[in-house]
Amino acid sequence: MAAFEALWADHLLDLQEALRNRAYTPGGYSHFYVREPKRRKISAAPFRDRVVHRALCRVIEPCFEGRFIADSYANRAARGTHRAVDRLQRFARRYRYVLRLDIVKHFPSIDHALLLGELSRAPLDEGILDLCARIIASGAGVLDEEASPGYFPGDDLFAALRPRGLPIGNLTSQFWSNVYLNPLDQFIKRELRCTAYLRYVDDMALFSDSKRELGCWNKAVAQRLQRLRLRVHESSAQAARVSAGIPWLGFVVYPTHRLLKARMARKGRTRLARTWDDYRTGRISFAELDAAIKGWVNHLKYADTWGLRRQVFETTNTVAG
Repeated sequence: MAAFEALWADHLLDLQEALRNRAYTPGGYSHFYVREPKRRKISAAPFRDRVVHRALCRVIEPCFEGRFIADSYANRAARGTHRAVDRLQRFARRYRYVLRLDIVKHFPSIDHALLLGELSRAPLDEGILDLCARIIASGAGVLDEEASPGYFPGDDLFAALRPRGLPIGNLTSQFWSNVYLNPLDQFIKRELRCTAYLRYVDDMALFSDSKRELGCWNKAVAQRLQRLRLRVHESSAQAARVSAGIPWLGFVVYPTHRLLKARMARKGRTRLARTWDDYRTGRISFAELDAAIKGWVNHLKYADTWGLRRQVFETTNTVAG
């Protein structure tokens, strides 16, 4: 840990010098794919760049935190997935219908010029904005094969050449996603006057007692997203009764209870069995095994999963024996 802190301090000095003379140039990315919950291309920046990303976020986050709505839950302190699930269920207990929306190829589609425009509205000095622009530009083309460039009202033939895309592996990308979608959040809360709305990255949920009202909001959100050069998945953008259960962040949430998605249960069992095997063959310590089990149980306790937990531990005890 001491060695890491020393390395962190050295790179912070590098960052300060780079900001003074604007000589910082991001390095190249290493790419790999993950397939849970869906196939995604992850781009890992060099260690030096990751230090820069973290330091930059520490500087600029306070400038934006007060601008964000309270019910934006991704990549923010004191929020996260479990709080988002809690909030969703509270809304489900108060309203009859929900409209769930998600954005088509969100990170590959983020437009660089529009993002820089949003960043420039905050009280950031010129050097910080220049650094943001360098990091954003380093992601141009990284995700081009993940999504085709779209055309929107008012576009000319050159619109397809607009730089777009944020590498999913960057800490800055996660934060800038909130910056980019903040105008949409404000539109839904202030102009549509939807008081029961929350967002986690590009997953959105709007609640109402009127199915017709949700239908109108659906169209309005889709039109507003065009200003951000984004589109929603129209096939899944349908108002539904909350009593039917709301798929949300790995759970199915009902007004009275929650269930873990079957896919997540299978994934958890597989991971736990692999962890047991690693422990029994000496590849990990008991402390690592204990941490893995506690992490899994901590996640499960946010749903009605007593039967699943008992089944998992019975299986684990059999394997252990």
